Parts: sequence; structure tokens; C-alpha cells
Amino acid sequence: MSNFTVGDYLVLRLKQIGVKHIFGVAGDYNMEFLDHIVNQSGIELVTTCNELNASYAADGYGRINGIAALITTFGVGELSAINGIAGAYAEHVPVVTITGSPSTKIQSRGALVHHTLGTGDFSMFARMYEKVTAAQAYLTVENATAEIDRVLGVCLLKKLPVYISLPMDVASTEVTAQPEPFIPPVFESDKATLAEAVDASVSLLEKASKPVILADVGVDRYRQHEELRSLLATTGYPYATMSMGKGLLEETHPQFIGIYNGAVSDDYVRRRIEEADCVLSIGVLMTDFNTGKFSAQLDPSRTIEVHGQYLKIKRAAYNNIAMQDFLPALSKRLGKRNAETLDLKPKKENLNAGFTTPFAPNSTAVITQQRFWYRFAQFLKEGDIVVADTGTSLFGGAVIPFPKGTSFVGQLLWGSIGYSVGVTLGCVISSPQRRAILLVGDGSFQMTAQELSTMLRYDLKPIIFLINNYGYTIERDIHGERMPYNDIQPWKYHKLHEVFGNNGWGVKVGTESELESALQQTEQSRDKLAFIEVVMDKMDSPEVLLKMLHK
Repeated sequence: MSNFTVGDYLVLRLKQIGVKHIFGVAGDYNMEFLDHIVNQSGIELVTTCNELNASYAADGYGRINGIAALITTFGVGELSAINGIAGAYAEHVPVVTITGSPSTKIQSRGALVHHTLGTGDFSMFARMYEKVTAAQAYLTVENATAEIDRVLGVCLLKKLPVYISLPMDVASTEVTAQPEPFIPPVFESDKATLAEAVDASVSLLEKASKPVILADVGVDRYRQHEELRSLLATTGYPYATMSMGKGLLEETHPQFIGIYNGAVSDDYVRRRIEEADCVLSIGVLMTDFNTGKFSAQLDPSRTIEVHGQYLKIKRAAYNNIAMQDFLPALSKRLGKRNAETLDLKPKKENLNAGFTTPFAPNSTAVITQQRFWYRFAQFLKEGDIVVADTGTSLFGGAVIPFPKGTSFVGQLLWGSIGYSVGVTLGCVISSPQRRAILLVGDGSFQMTAQELSTMLRYDLKPIIFLINNYGYTIERDIHGERMPYNDIQPWKYHKLHEVFGNNGWGVKVGTESELESALQQTEQSRDKLAFIEVVMDKMDSPEVLLKMLHK
């Protein structure tokens, strides 16, 4: 047994589960804990301009790293961050959110202190977090070590955010605890149920003449990429992803047929999925933007749904089955099919169709969405992280071909505009050896622009493409093409790096030749943050977005 302060114990456990950076903002109720972070090796505090952006950064870090942590102060700080945590909850991103709260003495007296509503109720904000976190811990000296271990286990097990309330006096109090490494809980399948589900699935798939695999975001959250790859190798089945699952495996995989998004899918992909006599659906979220506004046609009577901890076969539910147990068990039982009998048309054969001809810039032609995405597809490299904000950036980026190892980060379900700027910060911090590219609209950027300052402060070097279409183009497409509420104040975006620290370079481009010159400069100036402001017409949108909105 050893003595730790509660703050040190929490930091130790965070390091043991894979957290190397904690995002947040200092406040007088969390500074005791911040000292414990700063004074420990192997973990770094990354302070942002505000708590909302810190929560976005934690979301991005969690998507790439598999786990993330956030620290805010009581009341004003945690409520600023709650939107970002709600997004992580909606999209199954494991984030440990820690709130530094007033001392236990202050709380027991019901004192009317700052950052409260003046009611003496210190549990109100924590109760709000109960709706957007999977577990909550209210630490005392007596329960701290057990509660910390419990909620961290839930975070890892359920792939959802958890909440820890840490009073400032508790953070600095010593407790006795075992220093052994944290052993994360493992969800164990019920063996009999697993065997029954595998038997039923094998029967359906072996009888099917044209089975297909449809994979999505759940594969990523449960880190089942290699299990998916093994299943594909074993069966030979064609597979598609949903938009939220873009980039799960390389899009040059010989069995990858494309992205399925309901009625806005390519004709072959839509037909192959919807007419399959058995669809093996793995980790799929049937959200509006993930299904072409609910135009996806998946017949439950021909579908096997695999989720993190349960299955559905046709309309029968099989609880207590782990995806990581089911996929390998299925691979062992299924035989390999001949591609010719499966109506398999690999996307790699036409993956770069329309993208292979070298971009020949027209010196006077203005930049359009179509031409921009054509050139951007050729700009990408293996291993890139591509972050796209909700709007034209997200829908344009979702349909272009990606090189091997490229990660695509977007918030297709929660859809919080401006999310991507903070997320890019988290992605770069999580994986500094990879090239990070941000695609963001001018309206979205104005909501969270401050984090450009944080990127410069920490000498980060993402490549930022800001689409300047004079406001909210996606909103104009939906409603109010000429209404003033879709307009914004113009900024000199490409000069903001000068305002925030000047450790970068920026340029504004409006023609194809100017865009080409800017892309060449990114290759020559890799040691600095790049900010490319791309001017487009206010009503120019990606074809796939217009098709979905007006289907």
C-alpha cells in the first residue's frame, strides 16, 4: 500500500489507461488538481481559450487515441463544456470529464459562493451531466480511489463520457491505495448466447447467395478494425461503409465497394446493399445524415445487426454478446466465397475515377466546389487525419477517395457547428507524427476561431482550409437563401495567424492557379501552420449535399 493525494491518484490512473494530455481551462476550483497534473511526468496539461473548445479537443483526442480527459471549473466552466460532452456521448467517444468543485466544507454549509446560482445546491450541474455521461462520481476522501476506478472502467467499457466531481480540498488530501496498474474491465459474452447467435448468423449467411457487409462507426469505437479485416479475408464478402465509418479500412481494399448513404449512394452500392439477401451490419448508426435522410432501405428480416455489446438477427435480440467475441467466432465458421458469384465490383477499380488526371489549373477560373474536391483528393497522403466541420466541408470530404491509413473525423450525428477547430487541436496533440488537415467553413470557424491561437501557442502545424462562402451555405440550401440570418461579418481569415502569434503562414485564394500555388507552398513550409482561405460562391455546394437535401 502507498499514500497518494486524490489528485495524484486520479492522474496516475489516467496515465495508466492511455491519457497523455488533459485539455481544459484553469479556474479557482480546479487549480489544486491542476498542480497535480503539471507536477507529474508522463502527462501534459493543454490549456485552451475556453471550456467548450477544450471539450471539442478532448473529443478529437479520444477519437484518435481511444480515451481522453477534460478538466473544467465548477458551474460556469462545466456548463460551457457540456455541449461538447453531449456530442461525445451521442457519437460514442470515451472522455473523462473532471470538474473541480468547491471544498466539502463550503458545500456542506450551502454557502452562496461564486459560480453558483445562489441557492446552496451544489449538485445541480452534476445532475445535468447525468444525462450526457454514462457514469458519475462525486469524490470524497473515503470513496475516491474506488470511485475513480469504477467510472474509468465504465468509460472504457461503454465507450462513452463519464463525469467526476473533485472538490478542491479532496484533491490535495492523502489516501492509501494499491499502486498496481489499472486493469480495465472486459465485457464478457454469455457463452451460450454467443454460440446460439453465431449458429443463427452462419445459417443465414451460408444460405445467402449474395451476402454483404456494411460497417460503420461502431467498428472504430470498439477498435475492431483488424477483426473486420480478418472477417473480410475469410469470407470474400463485399463490404461498404456508412459515412460515419469512412476510412475504417483502406478504400483500396479489394472488397470495398463504396459508401452507402441511402438514396444518395452510387447506384451500384445502393442496389448491392438493399438487394442483398443477407446484410451483416457491424456497428451501424442509422442517423439522418448517415442514411441519406432516412432513405436507407435495410430489411430487418434480412439483416444481422452487430453492436458493441448486443446483436439483432432479423427481429430477435441477443444481449450480452461482445463485438470483439462475435466477429472472430464468425470468421472461424464461415467459408470463402468466389467474388464472381457475389456481384463484387471493387471500388478501387473506379476509386479515383475522375480524380486520376492531374489537376490542370486555369489561371483565371474561380474555384468551385467540384474543382476544389477534385484537387483536394490528389493532395491527400497516406496516414493523413482529415477533420471536416458540419456543412459543405463534411459532405464534400465524405465522398472523395482516401489514401491508405487516412482517418476521417466529422460529427455527423451531433452536428455542432464550429466543432472541428477544437477537434483538430485534439487530433494533432494525439498523433503529432501524422499530417492533420482541417476543412471548415467561414461561419463555423467564427464560432471557435480562438483555438487557432492555442495551435500556435503549442507550435502545432495543421493545414487549414477555410471555405469562405460568405456565411452559412448549408443553411441557405435548407432554408433562407437570401435571409440575413445566414450572413456573417467578413473577416480577413488568412491574416489571423498574425494576430494570434505569427508562427504560421496564410494566403487567400480565389482562382485555381492561386489554389495550386498555395498547395505547393504547404510542401515547402511544413514546419509552420498553414492557413488557406478558399473563396467560393455563396450558393456553391457539393452535389451529394444537394442530392440529399432535395431528394
